[in-house]
Order: sequence, then C-alpha cells, then structure tokens
Amino acid sequence: MTLVLGIETSCDETGVGLVRDGVLLGDALASSAGEHARFGGVVPEVAARAHVSALVPMVRRAVDVAGVRLRDVDAVAVTAGPGLAGAVQVGFAAAKAYAAALDVPLYGVHHLAGHAAVDVLDHGPLPPRCVALVVSGGHTSLLALADIARDPVVHLGDTVDDAAGEAFDKVARLLGLPYPGGPAISRAARHGDPHAVPFPRPMTGPRDAPFAFSFSGLKTAVARHVERVPALDPTTVAHVAASFQQAVVDVLVTKSVAACREHAAGARLPHGRRGRGQPRPAHGDAARLRRGRRRAPGAAAAAVHRQRGHDRRTRRPARAGGAPPDPARRGSGPGRRPDRGHDPAGPVDRRRPVSRHCSRQNSVIGSPTWRDSRGT
Repeated sequence: MTLVLGIETSCDETGVGLVRDGVLLGDALASSAGEHARFGGVVPEVAARAHVSALVPMVRRAVDVAGVRLRDVDAVAVTAGPGLAGAVQVGFAAAKAYAAALDVPLYGVHHLAGHAAVDVLDHGPLPPRCVALVVSGGHTSLLALADIARDPVVHLGDTVDDAAGEAFDKVARLLGLPYPGGPAISRAARHGDPHAVPFPRPMTGPRDAPFAFSFSGLKTAVARHVERVPALDPTTVAHVAASFQQAVVDVLVTKSVAACREHAAGARLPHGRRGRGQPRPAHGDAARLRRGRRRAPGAAAAAVHRQRGHDRRTRRPARAGGAPPDPARRGSGPGRRPDRGHDPAGPVDRRRPVSRHCSRQNSVIGSPTWRDSRGT
C-alpha cells in the first residue's frame, strides 16, 4: 500500500496529488493563468515565481483532502521535463527537499508519459498496445505505449513548431478574443460555419512525416485571411474560429487514426490539459522515459528531421537512399537530442529510483550531480 506524493509544475499550474495503489486520494491545484492573461501567453518567469508561492500550500491542501499525514508518504514523484525550465526546476527542488526530509525515494516523471499514465486513474489499466494523443499547452505529440511501467514510451511524432495550444492562443489574439485562446475560440466557434474558410490541413501531404505536427503555417493562414477581412464582426469571428478549429481537429484525428492503424493499437487515448487540473504525475513515475523515437517508414531521414522539430528552414527530402544528413550541421542528425529548452529531462535510468537521497541522476537541466545535505 504505497502512498506516492506527486508534484507537477511544468507550466502555469501547480498540481499536487496523493495516490495509493492507483487510487487518487486527494489533490490540489493552483493556476497562474490570470497573471499571464495580459501578456497573451505564459511568461516563464512569472510562472516560476507563482510556483514558489503556491507549492507548499498545495501540498498541505492535498494532504488534508486525502486525510493522511505527510510522514505517511512512501515516495515522491515529480515532473522532470519537458516543460518550462524555471517552472520545472521549482517543482524539482521542492520534491528533492520533501524526499530528503521524509527519507523516501524520489522519482523523476516524464511529463508527456504522465499525461498518458494518468488515464489509469480514471479507466484502469491501459490496453496492451495503444496510441496516446497528447494535446496540452506547448505539446502536441503521438506516443506509442505498451506496458507503461516497464516499456519505453516511443514518440511517433511531435510538433515541429507551434503546438495546437499555442496556435489557439495566437489565433485568439488575432481575432480579438481573450486568453487562454482554446476556450474562447471554442465558444465563438459554436456560432460559426466550420467550412466557411478553407484553411489548410498542415503536414498531411504524402511527402510529410506521417505523425508529425505543424500549426505555424495554419496560424499564418488565419492571419492573412484576417488582414483581408474589412471588419471583424461577430459573425466573421465565429466563422474564422470554427474553420480554424475544424482544421486543427482534422489534423489531430487523421494522424491519430493513422497511427492506431499502423501500430495495431487497441485503443486511442486523447489527453490534454484538464479543466479542473487533476494532477497527473504520481502514477507516471515509472513511465517517465523516452528511450528514442521510431523512424517514420518510407519517408527517409527528412521525415525524422521534421518529427524532431529542428530543421524549420527547409522541407527538402533527404538525399538519395535515405542516408542521414551530416550530424555536424545544426539541427540535423536523427540521433540528436531535442534542445534542452524543449525537453530538459533527458533519459533517466528506469531500473531504480532517481535516488534514495537525490544523488546523481540526469537532472532537470543538463546532467549535474545532485547531492544531499550529507554530501553523499
């Protein structure tokens, strides 16, 4: 009957949960979205400072809701990336402190794997093979899952530029709608025609990476259309919002179904940011790893480039024979790790906890050696 304290601080929400044997006992959430509204998007430094203020009160509230004592905790799990570097670091530092004070193991959780693993809390064990669609804030990813606790989580595809959530925020700003853009566009779209404006469906061509996403061009198409509109009256805003939303949904659904068919998945698990923000890290601790990404079949190395999101200057296919490009060139090479600002966690050894006392491990940013107060 292991009691796990989970801490999530990857973006603008401070989430804390207590889970025992797959059952969520209590949770607490604080959001700094209101502080970001005037900027039209999340400001990393503002988010990090909000986590500093909210984290300890959220832990206390979650413990009270769960009806347990903090000293009953048997392990601490925390988001170790990807996410905003400063925000992740705040949560990680707090988790290290709690683990050291309670003398319990500390587990680093891969943020995106946690999105998929949290479905266990609602619907029980995942199918033996499934594909998860993660659409949350700055992430739009397709993940291939097997045993979430033992097998690596394989990235079939990620966004190469703007994620769906980022595109919603930017389009909302173009239409004069408030932040966050997702709910605002959704409300406006209810009164519009989703076929009024023929926006493109990006990255769905035969030469594109089959499971990669790109929404920057779609956002630009909306901007060009808005520039040609004489006035943004409510009817026009509704039509543009509905057409944009339909374009995004078409891309997400098309690629998700294709991934399920290719990988013979038993179920598809769409997952995004929850409205009430139920914390997700505690049950994703053992699934935090990304051991590498699967090559897109037949599309040669250029497809892998776009999946990894580094070569944004060209869409040219790879050289003849599918030979990989020169890894010395910036942003190239199928073995190159994502930029640290995008995925600061890196791989973590899944054979054991991050540490008994937060000792050496692949950390939130880079790979320094964390040591406890005794210097061991």
